[in-house]
Amino acid sequence: MIDQAYADGALAALYDALNPWGPGDDFHLRLVRDAEAVLDVGCGTGVLLRRAREAGHTGRLCGLDPAAAMLERARVCPDVEWVLGDLAGAPWRAEFDLVVMTGHAFQVLLTDDDVRAGLAAVRRVLAPGGRFAFETRNPAVRPWDSWTPANGVRITGPDGAPVDVAHRVDRLDGPVVTFTTSFTAPAWPAPRTSRSSLRFLDAPALDGFLAEAGLVVRRRHGDWDGSPLTATSPEIITVAGRL
Repeated sequence: MIDQAYADGALAALYDALNPWGPGDDFHLRLVRDAEAVLDVGCGTGVLLRRAREAGHTGRLCGLDPAAAMLERARVCPDVEWVLGDLAGAPWRAEFDLVVMTGHAFQVLLTDDDVRAGLAAVRRVLAPGGRFAFETRNPAVRPWDSWTPANGVRITGPDGAPVDVAHRVDRLDGPVVTFTTSFTAPAWPAPRTSRSSLRFLDAPALDGFLAEAGLVVRRRHGDWDGSPLTATSPEIITVAGRL
């Protein structure tokens, strides 16, 4: 099931304001600009590929996302392929030099079967020698502890009105964290909510799944500045290659 934050057009319109361009996007953009054919899995509103095209990328750029409301916003850029669908059902074979999953999209793969199917699809669509870049939040630092209403933020919606956004953790089930995000705006009679679940895997678990899929880690960082992964790193950033 697609989270309401991505399926609801009014909430999808808030995504870019809630997730402004940052160092992680710069990291992935450098990889995209160096690749001839790129698949962005969970591309959302398409900001990464749109920015790559604006920066002069002349090769193939393809964005895949299961949320029609997000792709509707991405399609303002017509010279990128925008495909409605999920990773496991990706139809391509050995067509891409680079696959990226940004914005912690990898964490929506909640079960072992989900991860295996997703990584098998990544390997299937990668050309020989192709790379797969993605990041997950480091479970060792328990980032969900800060997902509380007290740490909510106020953003500006596309109509210029303020929107208050806050998270509340509902359940911890092993490596899976389920939480509710509330969106409150003056024009809405009641807050809109979206319930989400994310899986937090550590580096050894990730590496086991990658190896099983025929992918090998080429680079590993703990933050977007290229620093090595440690127990206190906020991220587990991985660039893997197809064997």
